[in-house]
Amino acid sequence: MTVFAFPTSNWLILKNRDHAIGLFQGMFEKNTLTFNPGWDSRAHKLDTFTDVRDLQHQLKAQGVELVSEADESTTGPASFVAVDPDGNPILVDQHV
Repeated sequence: MTVFAFPTSNWLILKNRDHAIGLFQGMFEKNTLTFNPGWDSRAHKLDTFTDVRDLQHQLKAQGVELVSEADESTTGPASFVAVDPDGNPILVDQHV
């Protein structure tokens, strides 16, 4: 396991081969699972990926309630948040 990124003393990202985990102290109130469409495991932009707004649309069509939503009239970076059955946020955060 290696440290991939650590821009402040309050968080870092650890990598083991193609797997990454972010550890954040004081940034989120609860345990948060995060997905980053558009990035590979090294935070490099992918040539093709499913846009966050398309993912949001699919989840809403299946009846998933969102706590916050991406503006579907925009392009580029955006995010939305759902909550798992235990009350923990699931953040889908597109940076590209």
